Amino acid sequence: MTDTISIKLSLRSRLHHQINPALWHGSGLSPLNKVIVLCIFLAVIMAIAETEPAVRTLPWFSTLTTITDRIFSFVFTAELMLRFWVIGEAAKFRGMTGRVKYLFTPATLIDIAALIPFYITVGADGSFMLRLFRFLRILTLAKLGRYSKAFRLLINALNHRRHELFISVGFAGVVLLFSATCLFVLEGPQQPEAFGSIPRALWWSVATLTTVGYGDVYPVTVLGRLFGGITAFTGIAIIAMPTGIIAAALSDAFQERQK
Repeated sequence: MTDTISIKLSLRSRLHHQINPALWHGSGLSPLNKVIVLCIFLAVIMAIAETEPAVRTLPWFSTLTTITDRIFSFVFTAELMLRFWVIGEAAKFRGMTGRVKYLFTPATLIDIAALIPFYITVGADGSFMLRLFRFLRILTLAKLGRYSKAFRLLINALNHRRHELFISVGFAGVVLLFSATCLFVLEGPQQPEAFGSIPRALWWSVATLTTVGYGDVYPVTVLGRLFGGITAFTGIAIIAMPTGIIAAALSDAFQERQK
């Protein structure tokens, strides 16, 4: 009996190291994770291909979609169950309380969200909601985050600079609202369809401050154009702020990793 328990624990430990990229000592991903990543890419490719009518109407494509959906749902369900079983190897997730806690971690919630569309669309017809859920299979791509060390490094870097990023986002929001209010006052009487309210003027502010400039709406008065130019120059600084913060955070993260 003791030997059986020991074998189970040993197997669970080996699988825990196989399925957790942070614990894998070999180069790259473990063989098990390589299979899962391959399934993720294939699932996303199938979800993208299905949106093309020329591909979707092929006589064999419906059968292929049904077969691959069942395979992917089986693989991702087995992966989720396997993770739930082996997570007991981690000290903070031991016991029933720890495993319940594990179910509510961001990575596990992403896995569950990516798996739901595969089950909802089993035997689906062509209704809009079911087509929407089939498209949501592309959420499977979000599962790749747990397999990428670079992605985890990026998340940690952003977490360290979250206060600076919140400040830059808050400043951008204030500038957006201020510019939309000014254009509402200056251009509203002349262009009520585009600038007749602050929410309408916000579209122009977003397009201008992000330096996209679609050109579908634009100021026509002298004061409106003057303020529009100032807003455009301000947009350069607003885009540069978070870019600089993220670049500095990544630089610090890479230096810490090298040390």
